[in-house]
Amino acid sequence: METIRVETEVGGRKLILETGKIAKQADGAVMVSYGDSVVLGTAVRAVPREGIDFFPLTVDYREKAYAAGKFPGGFFKREGRPTSKEILTMRMIDRPIRPLFPEGFMDEIQIQCFVLAADPTLDSDISAIVSGSAALSLSSVPFEGPIGAVRVGRVEGQLIINPTYEQLEVSDLDMILAGHKDAVNMIEVGAREISEEVAAEAIAFGYESIKAICGAIAELREKAGKERTWTPPEPNTELARLAREKGYDECVKRRRIVGKLERQAAMKELYDSVMDELSPKDAEKPLFERNAVFNALQKIEEEVITDLVLSTGRRTDGRGPTDLREISGEVGLLPRTHGSALFTRGETQAIVVTTLGTARDEQIIDGLAEEYRRKFMLHYNFPPFCVGEARRISGPGRREIGHGALAERSLEAVLPNVEQFPYTIRVVSEITESNGSSSMASVCGGTLALMDAGVPISQPVAGISIGSFHNDEQRMLVTDIIGEEDHFGDMDFKVAGTQRGITGIQLDLKERGISQETIVAVLAQAKAARIQILRKMLAVLSRPRKEISRYAPRILTMKINPEKIGAVIGPGGKGIRGIEGTTGATIDIEDDGSVTISCLEMDGALKAREMIELITEGVKVGTICTGRVTSVKDFGAFIEVAPGQDGLCHISELSDGFVKSVNEVCRVGDQVRVKVIAVDDQGRIKLSRKVLLLEEAAEAKKQ
Repeated sequence: METIRVETEVGGRKLILETGKIAKQADGAVMVSYGDSVVLGTAVRAVPREGIDFFPLTVDYREKAYAAGKFPGGFFKREGRPTSKEILTMRMIDRPIRPLFPEGFMDEIQIQCFVLAADPTLDSDISAIVSGSAALSLSSVPFEGPIGAVRVGRVEGQLIINPTYEQLEVSDLDMILAGHKDAVNMIEVGAREISEEVAAEAIAFGYESIKAICGAIAELREKAGKERTWTPPEPNTELARLAREKGYDECVKRRRIVGKLERQAAMKELYDSVMDELSPKDAEKPLFERNAVFNALQKIEEEVITDLVLSTGRRTDGRGPTDLREISGEVGLLPRTHGSALFTRGETQAIVVTTLGTARDEQIIDGLAEEYRRKFMLHYNFPPFCVGEARRISGPGRREIGHGALAERSLEAVLPNVEQFPYTIRVVSEITESNGSSSMASVCGGTLALMDAGVPISQPVAGISIGSFHNDEQRMLVTDIIGEEDHFGDMDFKVAGTQRGITGIQLDLKERGISQETIVAVLAQAKAARIQILRKMLAVLSRPRKEISRYAPRILTMKINPEKIGAVIGPGGKGIRGIEGTTGATIDIEDDGSVTISCLEMDGALKAREMIELITEGVKVGTICTGRVTSVKDFGAFIEVAPGQDGLCHISELSDGFVKSVNEVCRVGDQVRVKVIAVDDQGRIKLSRKVLLLEEAAEAKKQ
C-alpha cells in the first residue's frame, strides 16, 4: 500500500496527516505531525458481543517517554498505568466522537493514540484528538465525522490557535475545542475570569480552524478510506407501539414524583412490569428480547421528559426552566482539619476539605514536558453510597479524575501567588449525595473550604450546569440539571466562574453539535445562575478567614546569598539538621537562595529564621537571638548564638537586678534570649540579657 499524505496549515504551523506506511493491519491508522510532535492514531473494529445493550467504545492515549528523550521514572523504567494527564486526554478524544455513531451500532471499537515524538514547546493532546478522528474516518466504521480539534489561548487580548507552553504561561485562556464541519461539539476551558463575550468569541475563532482540519481529514478519506460496511437494524415498530401503549401514560404519572429515590423506584416498577409482560423471564422464546424492551422504554421515558419540559415549561421535579434547587452551606464542619465545608444543592451534596502544606508536599509532575511542581491539587471522590448503590470499590477512575480536574481548573484562577501565600494547597471533595452536577458542587464547596482555611482567594467561585431539550419546533435551556435530565437531555454544559468572569467550562453533548447562538444563550443563563449561587455562598462565609487554622503549619520565607547555602546546610547536612532539631522547624532551600521555613508553632519558625540569619549575615551589634547555654563560669555564661559561635554574657548582664550566682539565672542547655552588645576586633561576642529585659519593661510602660 502506498503512503498517502495530506497537509494543511493550522495556527501558523503545518499539520500533516499520513497513512499507508505504519500499522497497516489496523482498520484505520494515521500519523499526525504538527511542529515536532508525531502522534500515531489507530482504530480497530471487532464483532459485537452477544446480548450487548451498549456501545463498547474504548479510547487509550499514551505518552511514550522516549518521545521526549527521557527514561520513565520508577524502579522498572517502563511505562505503567496511565497518568492523570493521559486519562484526561483519553476523555477529550472520547467525548466529541461518541455522539457521532449511528443509533443501533454496537460493534466494539478501540482507539489507541501514541505520542512517538514530543515537541518541547507544544502539548500533544490536540494532535491525539485529530489522530483518533482521522483513524476512525479511514476505517470501515460508520463514523459520522470527521472531527477536528484546536487549543485557543489569549495573550494581551489576542486570540491564538494552538499556543505554546510559554504562551500559555501568560495566557488568560486555555480552551480546547472539538467539532465537525457543521458545529462545535466539545468544549473544555480553564480561564482567568474572562467575560462571556470573550469566551463566545474564542469558540467562534477556534471553530474556523476546526473546519480546516475536518477538510484535510475528509480529503485523506477520499484518497485512502475504506468502504463502510454496516447495515442499520430494522426498527421494531411493533415493539415501539406496544411499549408506548403500555408505558407512556404511566411514565407521565411517575415522572412527576418529586424525590429521586422514590421516582427511581416507581420507574423501576414500571420497567419491570412492562418487560415481564412483553418478554417473560421464563419464556423459552419470548417475542422480544428483554434488552430490546428496556431500550424501547428508555426512548419512551426520554420522549416523556422532553414533552413535559417543552409543553408545560415545568420539569419533572416541579421547577421552571431557570429555577435552582434549594441551596445550603456550612463551614467549619470538621475539627482539626485546616478548612472544611458542606455544600448542598437539592439532592447533590459534597463535603469539601482543605489541607495546607509546605514545599515538601508539592506534587512533582514528570511527563513529556519539563518536570514541574504543583502547589494546588483538587481530588474528587464519588463513593457508591452517594447514589444509593453497592458496587465494586476501587481507585479513582476516569470520571473522578475528569471531574476533579474541572473543579481544580475552575478554582486555580483565584488562588493567591506564592509570594503572598507560600502554602501547598490540597482540596478534597467527597461526594456524599449525587443527583446532577457534583463537579460544580465541588467548585462551590471548594470555595467555602478554601475561605474557611484562610486562603486569601481573590474572588469566590461558583459553578452551574445548563441542560437542553428540543424537538422539531423548539429548544429549551434548563438550569441546574438533575441526573435524569443529563441522561435523557441533549447536553451537560458546565460553567464555573466569579462575579467578574468565567474560570472553567466543560461541554458534553449527546446530539450532533451546538450552534453559536445556543452557546451565547447558555453562557448568559449560566452567569445569572452563578450570581444567585454566589449570594447564597457568601451568606455562609463572606470572605476568607483572617487567620489560618491553628493546626496548619506556619510558614516563613526569606532570601539568602546563594554562596551561603553551604554554610547553612553544613558538612553532611549537620548544620541544617541542627537548626531543625533545635527549633522543630522544617527548612527547604532552593538553588537561588530562596528559603522556606515551616513549623507548627510560629515561635519555632522565627527562631529558625534567626539562626539562619546569624549564619548568613554574621553576628552584628544589635542582633537579638535565642541561644543555648554551653558553659557556665563564675563570671558569666557562654551562649551559642550561631552554629560554632559562642558569646559571653557577663554575670552583670544576666539580669536587670543583682545576681549572686550564674546558676540562679541559667544552666547548661538552657535556651536564653539575648542581644549582641559588642563584637571586638578578634570576633569575640559580648551578650546581654539585661538590656532586653529593660527594653521590654520600658515598652510595657508605654502601653
